Amino acid sequence: MPFNSGKQFMRPDIHIANLPVTVSSDLLNVLWFHMAEHQQALNEVSGITYNFRDPDYSPEYGGYHPVEIRLDKRGHTWHFAYVTDFAYVGVGAYAELVKELDFDFSCQVFSHNAFGLLSEKSLNEWFQLWQENFLNYYAQQSYTVSVSFD
Repeated sequence: MPFNSGKQFMRPDIHIANLPVTVSSDLLNVLWFHMAEHQQALNEVSGITYNFRDPDYSPEYGGYHPVEIRLDKRGHTWHFAYVTDFAYVGVGAYAELVKELDFDFSCQVFSHNAFGLLSEKSLNEWFQLWQENFLNYYAQQSYTVSVSFD
């Protein structure tokens, strides 16, 4: 999926060199696309939180898991703080939306709700699986996207 917002936009640097996972150019393009929609705010904020939601997702009928991606700015460079995939756990009125898969880069803690902490060996495999699925769902326009700043 090529980056094309239809606007002139200088893509900010998103630092991925020292991450323990491989971030695809397609994922970066998604983030840049939504940054371009809010380019006026980028110089004045220290963080961006992207929320990707399937409006029909529910514990009864399933759907596409909500995803939250956080970038923090250090100097003029953006850094991944976390990528979190949420899922309902439980049944009926007792279902709760919890972190199912969490890549917390700021604390270097990576976990899956069912399996606990992810090993170094399996970390990139889990991230690649999540990333491929997320990008496919995004390309299918399964999400509404909101962006918040602080």
